[in-house]
Amino acid sequence: MTEAPEPNRLFLLDGMALVYRAHFAFIRNPIMNSKGVNTSALFGFTNTLLSIIQTEKPTHLAVAWDTSAPTPRHEKYPAYKANRDEMPEELRAAIPACKELCQAFALPLLEIDGYEADDLIGTLAKTADERGGFHTFMVTPDKDFAQLISPTSTMWRPGRKGGDHEVIREAELPKIWGVNEPHQIIDLLGLMGDASDNIPGVPGVGPKTAVKLIDQFGSIENLLANTAQLKGKQKEKIEENRENALLSKDLATIMRDAPLEVSFEDLALSPYDETAIRELFAEYEFRTLAKRLFGDNASEATSEEAAPEPATSFRTIADTRPDYELVNSPAQEKKLFAALEKADRYCFDLETTSLDRFGCDILGIAFSFQSGSGYYLPYNRVHHPRLQKLFALPAEKIGHNLKFDLHILKSHGIEVAGPFFDTMLVHALLYPEQRHTMDRLAENLLSYQTIKLTELAERALAEKNKAESEEGKKAKTKNSKAKEDSDQMDLFAATNTRGGKKKKPALDMKAIPLEALAEYAAEDADITWQLAELLRPLLQENGLAEVYETVEAPLLPVLVALEAEGITLDPERLAEVDGELSSRIDEVSERITSAAGEPVNLNSPKQLGEVLFDKLKLVDKPKKTRTGQYKTDEQTLSLLAAEHPIAADILLYRQASKLKSTYVDALPGEVAPHDGRIHTHLHQHIAATGRLASSDPNLQNIPIRSELGREIRKAFVPRGDGFTLLAADYSQIELRIMAALSGDPSMIEAFRKDRDIHTETAAKVFGVNSEAVTSEQRRTAKMVNFGIIYGISAFGLSQRLTIPRGEASEIIEAYWKEYPKIREFMDTTIESAKENGYVETLRGRRRYFPDLKSGNGTVRANAERAAINTPIQGTAADMIKLAMIETAQLLGKEGTQSKMLLQVHDELLFDLHESESGTLPAQIVRTMEEALPLPNGVPIKVETGTGATWLEAH
Repeated sequence: MTEAPEPNRLFLLDGMALVYRAHFAFIRNPIMNSKGVNTSALFGFTNTLLSIIQTEKPTHLAVAWDTSAPTPRHEKYPAYKANRDEMPEELRAAIPACKELCQAFALPLLEIDGYEADDLIGTLAKTADERGGFHTFMVTPDKDFAQLISPTSTMWRPGRKGGDHEVIREAELPKIWGVNEPHQIIDLLGLMGDASDNIPGVPGVGPKTAVKLIDQFGSIENLLANTAQLKGKQKEKIEENRENALLSKDLATIMRDAPLEVSFEDLALSPYDETAIRELFAEYEFRTLAKRLFGDNASEATSEEAAPEPATSFRTIADTRPDYELVNSPAQEKKLFAALEKADRYCFDLETTSLDRFGCDILGIAFSFQSGSGYYLPYNRVHHPRLQKLFALPAEKIGHNLKFDLHILKSHGIEVAGPFFDTMLVHALLYPEQRHTMDRLAENLLSYQTIKLTELAERALAEKNKAESEEGKKAKTKNSKAKEDSDQMDLFAATNTRGGKKKKPALDMKAIPLEALAEYAAEDADITWQLAELLRPLLQENGLAEVYETVEAPLLPVLVALEAEGITLDPERLAEVDGELSSRIDEVSERITSAAGEPVNLNSPKQLGEVLFDKLKLVDKPKKTRTGQYKTDEQTLSLLAAEHPIAADILLYRQASKLKSTYVDALPGEVAPHDGRIHTHLHQHIAATGRLASSDPNLQNIPIRSELGREIRKAFVPRGDGFTLLAADYSQIELRIMAALSGDPSMIEAFRKDRDIHTETAAKVFGVNSEAVTSEQRRTAKMVNFGIIYGISAFGLSQRLTIPRGEASEIIEAYWKEYPKIREFMDTTIESAKENGYVETLRGRRRYFPDLKSGNGTVRANAERAAINTPIQGTAADMIKLAMIETAQLLGKEGTQSKMLLQVHDELLFDLHESESGTLPAQIVRTMEEALPLPNGVPIKVETGTGATWLEAH
């Protein structure tokens, strides 16, 4: 007796659904190639296609597509799919590329006007079933296809968030959708509707009710014929929506008679066009996909590539079986250190009891210097002098967020010598708009899912429970729940809640079994090593090696020293500021209550809106929010403030209240117990322009332009007797950079002759002599000068200056007339960004702008403004970073007592010792002015000030 032949495997892909799914899978972290093109949708689609071809071994394959033409469903119900948002620009652009890829794989493209992809797949599945000898796999995430499932047709649903795909057969229908027969899916959708397609269904009937009704009656038709068996409102709803139910079922029914002119011979899998696929993979920079398809010959396709791409399925430690070792004997330790001391580079990662830079203990150190291997050395076993010697060697130190590790080692008496390769900072340089966590990079770049802390907690709890006595396990007392909670708290110890801010509980790492912690730590080191190996060549290929090696990497130890130094907060001065703010808040509140004629909750936008616009009627047609409330935001109130004192007072109240809660009330809680100083965090990886960002606390956001904001700076003082605060501030640095990059002779001359640039601009724009410029004209010119850098429009200028838009437009036009090279620079910058996909700073830092090609005018305009500003702001960021590096070397000379304390935008703040006050300020000025020379001979100017408080120094 001969066995029946294996059926042909026909895979039918729902092209549009797969492209949509891929695009939105990466929506929070889109994949960009070196030209700034969003390739998320194409990558995800290609990844799914390759997975099917390589793992499912189809004999026949085709991809069905929707067209833009209306279908009979639209004729029956014009609102069909009318609720869908417009297709995103990046997604629309990806569809032709996906189709081109299909053609390169020799796959038939199925599309017919008047029919959806569902109908084409339904027709082919039916035809294959009737012909026999085929098993059809419908590849789609769309639940509608469940109605087509049969003994010879199954759904192949792609996995989510890296999970495996799901094959759905008839037997799974009751479990997934609660129905017994595939055709009942249509009845289900007819009753409950389908929001994604705007199919109405029966109002008030949700999935659970729909399942019960179909289970009871079998179909919508039978339900409608037996509504007498229903009761109350349910009966009423069903009968009232009889037509809706039948229409919805009709709309949800996939047509299976589309006029397809394709044979099964056409669908047979054919050899692909290798050259065409290589070219596509090279164009879109799909490294791992090329390697996956072409193996060792992939390099031919990737010579121009610059960006690795994320994957949609992940390996784990269970799949890869790496070689991780717990170093728990002197012999092992000796062998490890011998290897590390010979290595020209290695990766390390600390495991600590908390994230407190100055108060945590080191549990252990993980090392890796080869992919797939890692070592974990418990800190209590470490020979401290040997560790000091190791980190002092000039081998390259690799890590992820190295600043934290350098802090911890420094606080334990270990200095770490460079050079440094920080995968977080490198990734931030390459892809500044993306997120840079190690877990995210592992998934996106290595297709790897790391061990999570929650897994360690579960393992720790399991170990703890296992160790309990049998008697203890069986004890059932009224306190058992309390003990269970106590067990959890042993593992998750609450972190310090400083400044009244609640923080998430942190895992008590001491409770983790040593073997589990070793595996977790070694994996971190191994994965970071692998990331470094992948990212390293990309720095060279993208021209970013120099900015990393000369700016970001050498800045690391500078920031460690600066953060460790901290700054002194005077509690008495802060209390004075608190009193002043509280008095101001009370005074303003009383004035507002008096003007309103009744008590009003000043923290309630709803109440404020009602008072301002219903009762006081400040404007005839007040604007409202989407929820119908009156707008009382800052922009709205600012427009009213000049004529209505109550609006100005509300703004003043908000400003004072925010300063009090954000700084006056919170800053005392930020004082470190070990030295009584405040230690902010400065981040190199957050701002896409390259600027440093401050947090915990954010000392960069203390307002300096407002009187109230300046008061906060009174509370920051020198460290003690013999010290004063020195502030060194780049003067109008962004305007100087704009003059240098544009080459505008008028602006360059003004800076060379050290003229007041705002007075000079006012004189030119308003056609008067410099001596005749009024303070109001200078204020306007200042607004224009700085506004131009950020792409200010006539409308924006009119809003800021409270002048008619026409007048603002005339001012801007006069500005362009006087400074034509600046306009030329901006136009050239935008054109270059559109052509290359990115802009660069003087130092070579890049930022990508795919939105410059957007069809949405608002989105495109925002991208243009950012593209103009980035070379200017980014160059300023590079300049002050270089200045910090050079200044740190200056202060690092033996015997120097002055210290660098803070970087705030274009300013550096120092504790200046009285013995160095005669010479050091001038040296700092010279260092800052020479850090990054500007082209076209534009001079750089640094202004300094000293004082007993930060306010006085500034």
